[in-house]
Amino acid sequence: MKDILRLEEAAMLGVSIYALNNANAEWWWYILLVLGPDISMLGYVGGNKAGAAFYNLFHHKGIAIIVFVIGCLLPDLLMQMIGIVLFGHSSMDRLFGYGLKTNQGFKYTHLGIIGKK
Repeated sequence: MKDILRLEEAAMLGVSIYALNNANAEWWWYILLVLGPDISMLGYVGGNKAGAAFYNLFHHKGIAIIVFVIGCLLPDLLMQMIGIVLFGHSSMDRLFGYGLKTNQGFKYTHLGIIGKK
C-alpha cells in the first residue's frame, strides 16, 4: 500500500512541475518547490506545538489548493504559483516519507515516525 501512495504522491509532484512549466515559471520557482516551504521548520524555535502548527500550515495540501483557487478567482498569477509550489512540495515530502507533524516533535508525523521502517 505504501508503494501505491508513493506513486500517487509522485504523480502529484509531476503535475505540479508540469503546471510550473506550463505557466512558463522562472527557474527559481523550481528551487522554491524543492526548498521554500521548509522555512516553516523555524516554527520549532517556539516549541513542538508551535512548530507543528507552523510546519503544517505550509505543508497542508488543502491550504495549497485554497491558495491556488484564490489565485484563479482574483486572477493573480503569483497566488497561483505559490499554491502550486506548496502543493508540489507537500507531495514531494510525502513521497520521501515526511508527513504533517504532530505535537510530539518533528520526527512524529501522520505517516509515522520519520526514519522508522
